[in-house]
Amino acid sequence: MSVLTILEFPDPRLRTKAAPVTVFDAQLKRFVADMFETMYAANGVGLAATQVDVHQRVLVIDMSDERDQPLVLINAEIVEQDGAQVYQEGCLSFPGVYADVTRALKVKVKAQDADGKEFFYEAEGPQAVAVQHEMDHLAGKVFVDYLSPLKRSLLLKRLEKQRKQAASA
Repeated sequence: MSVLTILEFPDPRLRTKAAPVTVFDAQLKRFVADMFETMYAANGVGLAATQVDVHQRVLVIDMSDERDQPLVLINAEIVEQDGAQVYQEGCLSFPGVYADVTRALKVKVKAQDADGKEFFYEAEGPQAVAVQHEMDHLAGKVFVDYLSPLKRSLLLKRLEKQRKQAASA
């Protein structure tokens, strides 16, 4: 397994729409393992393939404190959603930047596992937020797209300032 490089905004590759996975083989399983290793190494709770410059519909999530509840969703589609919630989101592609985003409270997703077996997964609360956030990445969307132009501009200026401080440190 290896840690992959996470793309950071405003890298244009983050806007690439991911293609469906059609081959379920050992290479895909290796990639999923690398995604988990990358996510854990970066202290994240979710990671989409787009964020590591692989434009296939693969995402991984593990919100458990023990890091022992890995979830892999391949070719995921939301088939039902209900309610609304506001949740403060962060993103490995936007280090140190957080913002309140409104998303569905509950989602039901149809997806495939790493063997290609279809299944349904239901999530609520923060887990539902993570699923929707990572699925957005696969569609070429990022969480700041949900913000007003003013809030987005302020966050992006803060991100740029953090990068300049890190570069001069």
